Amino acid sequence: MSFVETNSAPAPKVAAVDRDWWRGAVIYQIYPRSFQDSNGDGVGDLAGIIHRLPHVAALGVDAIWISPFFRSPMLDFGYDVSDYRDVDPMFGTLGDFDALISRAHDLGLKVLIDLVLSHTSADHPWFKESRSSRDNAKHDWYVWADPKPDGTPPNNWLSIFGGSAWEWDGERMQYYLHNFLTEQPDLNFHCPAVQDELLDVARYWLDRGVDGFRLDTVNFYVHDAQLRDNPPLAPEQRNANTAPAVNPYNFQDHLYDKTQPENLEFLRRLRAVMEEYPAITSVGEVGESQRGMETQAAYTAGDDLLHMAYDFDFLSPIYPSGTRIKEVLERFDRIVTEGWACWAFSNHDVERHASRWNLSEGARRLYAAVLLSMKGTICLYQGEELGLTEAYVAFEDLQDPYGKRFWPKFKGRDGCRTPFPWVRDNHNGGFSDAKPWLPVAVEHLERAQSVQDQADDSTLEFYRAFIAFRKTHTPLIKGDLRIVTATDDLLVMIRDEGGNQVLCAFNLTNKAQPFSPPDGNWQQDKAAPFQTVASDIEIILPPWQAYFAVSDATSKTG
Repeated sequence: MSFVETNSAPAPKVAAVDRDWWRGAVIYQIYPRSFQDSNGDGVGDLAGIIHRLPHVAALGVDAIWISPFFRSPMLDFGYDVSDYRDVDPMFGTLGDFDALISRAHDLGLKVLIDLVLSHTSADHPWFKESRSSRDNAKHDWYVWADPKPDGTPPNNWLSIFGGSAWEWDGERMQYYLHNFLTEQPDLNFHCPAVQDELLDVARYWLDRGVDGFRLDTVNFYVHDAQLRDNPPLAPEQRNANTAPAVNPYNFQDHLYDKTQPENLEFLRRLRAVMEEYPAITSVGEVGESQRGMETQAAYTAGDDLLHMAYDFDFLSPIYPSGTRIKEVLERFDRIVTEGWACWAFSNHDVERHASRWNLSEGARRLYAAVLLSMKGTICLYQGEELGLTEAYVAFEDLQDPYGKRFWPKFKGRDGCRTPFPWVRDNHNGGFSDAKPWLPVAVEHLERAQSVQDQADDSTLEFYRAFIAFRKTHTPLIKGDLRIVTATDDLLVMIRDEGGNQVLCAFNLTNKAQPFSPPDGNWQQDKAAPFQTVASDIEIILPPWQAYFAVSDATSKTG
């Protein structure tokens, strides 16, 4: 027997792909217009995001979600897409996007992008062709309907932005459906060609390296083909989560204009496309006040639909007392039996929670810990880590069409979209050398990133410390959750993963209160960034402080 010597090295080991990386992940939402301007036009862009990614990575989050950056006339600031396969020049180029993906991945960050599939801009070539005649190749790509005999709209459906959801088009002599602005016509998902094209859009961005999608208004895709009228809602049922209280949209039970059963088949097709790629995830925005969690349950059941979805329970004005948090979490477990939760306190569409719930500095940090201790995936909105409040935007500076429509009772969404304050010693907060598209809030400058960076007592350092603490305990990431005690003032819960347990107790008041752990051999984990000191006699939770302890069986991941 002879042997032949070779100089070939052994094949490198390929790291196993974690297809479940999204379970318990922390996702940081970036609103690109307001994050960082790199070219001096007053609007944030992709190059600016690249420049600031180290800040995001230093937080310890797992992924970023970027709000729309596609070509758009910007009437709804990117949520009115005119080209799904290109970057709007305002934000940069496709090359910039590829560079962003590469830099994020180098920093260990996954990238989710915001896909707006329910509607396009009226400037989209598809709509221009569709409205040109009743017999063109795309005549049925949008939702067209004849008027009633008296010329009025086909039914009583309302737009979230106010008024009828139908707009008359003199070219086709028909109405078209728009659930949002009149310039945002709804695509017709009953048309197979529309579904096929949108699935190709998803493949396009997956081929460019994205790690998943946040799916805007995911339950609005399919409408009732019979165009039946929505029934009215009784006044006591008019939940204002989906639209502001001043909007008559809340007067209807939206049985037919959205959340149709046929939507599930499209979601299965979309999931099948995502399964062609490694470790992709999806989170759907469910805009549904009456049946939000029931819709989440339907959309996340099994392993062939969405990975996760969220509704508006913690994005509402209702104060999150311990009693309220228990009610929401236990209702979720009771209804969404197969799905995985995705929780957020703030985003680009709602008043920042620091203002919405009138939270003190201590309360902001405590509620950050509450959010990051819940079972589910967590979304943080840019500036949340600085403890930013809602900014006041004068009417003359207002950009949001929603705010302009319902001013002054509803001031729109601009107050949560003002530019990110990077430095204090600049009238634009380091966001831009030019006049920003929205004014920088003066009060935000005192909370600038440069002010809080490496300051031991800052809210920013608290977020970094708590996210790092969370990563040392797998029960806080993927474990089950059990509520032990929940009053308006106190919340106590246990996270459990295979017998490894973490006890989490939160004082939700500005007064000290005693706390008795449940039976068990608990050891306080003093690595948690809180001031609670336990003794053998009793535990006193100081105002807005928390207590974390582990069972003897709990092992740290390091």
